[in-house]
Amino acid sequence: MTTLTQLPIPAHFDLATVGEVWRVPYQKRATAAQAWAKQHQLLPAAQDKTRVCLLAIDVQNTFCIPEFELFVGGRSGRGSVEDNQRLCEFIYRNLGVITEIVLTMDTHTAAQIFHGVFWVNTLGEHPPTLTMITLEDVEQGIWRANPAVAVSLGHSVEHLQAYALHYVRQLHTQGKYPLTIWPYHSMLGGIGHAIVSAVEEACFFHNMVRGSQTRFEIKGSNPLTENYSVLKPEVLEDQAKQAIAQSNTALIQTLLSFDVVLIAGQAKSHCVAWTIDDLLTEIQAIDPKLAHKVYLLEDCTSPVCIPGVVDFTEQANATFQRFADAGMQVIQSTAWILSG
Repeated sequence: MTTLTQLPIPAHFDLATVGEVWRVPYQKRATAAQAWAKQHQLLPAAQDKTRVCLLAIDVQNTFCIPEFELFVGGRSGRGSVEDNQRLCEFIYRNLGVITEIVLTMDTHTAAQIFHGVFWVNTLGEHPPTLTMITLEDVEQGIWRANPAVAVSLGHSVEHLQAYALHYVRQLHTQGKYPLTIWPYHSMLGGIGHAIVSAVEEACFFHNMVRGSQTRFEIKGSNPLTENYSVLKPEVLEDQAKQAIAQSNTALIQTLLSFDVVLIAGQAKSHCVAWTIDDLLTEIQAIDPKLAHKVYLLEDCTSPVCIPGVVDFTEQANATFQRFADAGMQVIQSTAWILSG
């Protein structure tokens, strides 16, 4: 077996700008990428003997830029910025062996079941951010679906209210987190929806160097369900057992077709954990040994932690330990070198 050497980091990468929003100079980077590929004798990704996929989950401004809507600071307070510094370095150092990069994008509009405008109390007030709406809350009429948004969502007031009760009941029955009212975030068309500039640049550079189109996976646009996992929404059917959403079987098949799957992104306690959990469920149904080809870049992800409000660090760590116990490799990004 030969170990494939990691590459140097291109001079254009500036560690200090990873936590900022800026325009990627595409043509300049495309020209530099052509020269970089020639200098380091990098072959097109289509010629890879060992096919490697990097799945980067929700590496978007809304989660990764300080003072944006749902910045994932972790316990350090700089979590996702530091994660993305390491993620960019990982991409550049492994340009020659990463076959394809898949970027998931949390994608929302205003009137969705996890945003405040979807719900009202008896006074017509919306729930404050980070309110957790339980089954008991809806059964007792503390919170109900907002009649004002029903028509624009294509439902009668009665149907939407019945669905709201069904939804929280499904979460309760399945043992999932209670419905959380999140700040308006990842709004389609807004700057928070965009991929972090430094990560976008690294992925574009990889695209140009290896001739490998970056794959974008949109999730979370269905107004009637949360969609933490890119592979499956939280609820798939309405109260009449009619399908409202479906699993992303195409992406599941794509991921499992690779020899190695590397996973990073935000947040470790939510969208990352849910996605890995769904992938593990698929793997265990096919062949549990496939878990060994999945590598979790633990230093490129952070949990939701809002000091004095909520801290999911311990839950996230326990979940990653469960993934490790199932055969997945939990590693530091600097420790991974492809051998082949």
